[in-house]
Amino acid sequence: MSPKNLSAKNKTHKLLLSNLKDNRVFQIYKKFEKHLNINDDFIVAVSGGPDSLALTYLTKIYSIKKLVKVRYIIVDHKLRKESFLEAKSLKKKLKKYSINLDILTWYGKKPKTNIQAIARNERYKLLFNEAEKFKIKNIFFGHHLDDLFENFFIRMLRGSGLNGLVSLDKETRRDKINLIRPLLNINKKDLIYIATKVFGSYAKDPSNNDDKFKRVRIRNFLKQLEKEGLDKNKFHLTIKNLKYSNEAIKFYTNKNLSLNTFFNKKKESFTLKESFFDNSKEVVFRSFTEIIKFVGKKYYPVRGKKVDNIIQSINTKNSFKVTLGGCLIIKVNKTVIVSKE
Repeated sequence: MSPKNLSAKNKTHKLLLSNLKDNRVFQIYKKFEKHLNINDDFIVAVSGGPDSLALTYLTKIYSIKKLVKVRYIIVDHKLRKESFLEAKSLKKKLKKYSINLDILTWYGKKPKTNIQAIARNERYKLLFNEAEKFKIKNIFFGHHLDDLFENFFIRMLRGSGLNGLVSLDKETRRDKINLIRPLLNINKKDLIYIATKVFGSYAKDPSNNDDKFKRVRIRNFLKQLEKEGLDKNKFHLTIKNLKYSNEAIKFYTNKNLSLNTFFNKKKESFTLKESFFDNSKEVVFRSFTEIIKFVGKKYYPVRGKKVDNIIQSINTKNSFKVTLGGCLIIKVNKTVIVSKE
């Protein structure tokens, strides 16, 4: 880097750091940094909305202080005509702050139904490929406290169990990549404040106001609940307490997997001991689901009702054979084997 470019970069860094003189920005950054201990390079998923712009600023400050490299990436899904121009405009805007934004494009066939979920999965694939390409182990996402509440109600409407209700964690692992959500303890209003304070403006996704999407309807429902007296701090505490209960069940699930299964590495199959099914219903259900996910190489678990039906058949039949989630499940007498389909 030339002395001229280095000088310009240092001036930009000073400008970005000067925003910490604002007490509200400073307190938000302290909250952000408090539980973050990443000393390796990482990727930040950017969309141009207030959440990701606030994350862009907070991670940029973190990188300056911790001397780590960050790659900022936006995915153009090509779902709207304006999307590429919006991505280019954001790239130009961030360049003024010495933040280089890379644009990845999804060229696949566009769905007509379940658009948000499919687009999210394709975005993850592109980000994961980029992480593998540059040997980066951590990807940051802009999910925040309000997302935590919305996710809870969406899962509740699906009939999810405890694990599903509290599934949005600060850190999860997928295909050797850490998915990190460092904003889960920060509310949307604070993120909008940072995005506006630092960058002046942010992109507004029209789909965020389109009530044909369930998440938008849930968001509006939560606003109504607030008018009826919903205390988000207490709601957050409830979710935290449920997470503690969930961790206890995870402990016994891992214990069951460790003590009551045998993994054949060569065949990539599990043999389940009879004692595997002697645990509580929830522990057996989770243990069995984890095996299906692992052998079938699935990220998302299979539907709960199907798993329940198979476990019931295992408990009541001497011989049994079925396929599920890319797995072949066989029971002969008291032996249960789960292998690739």
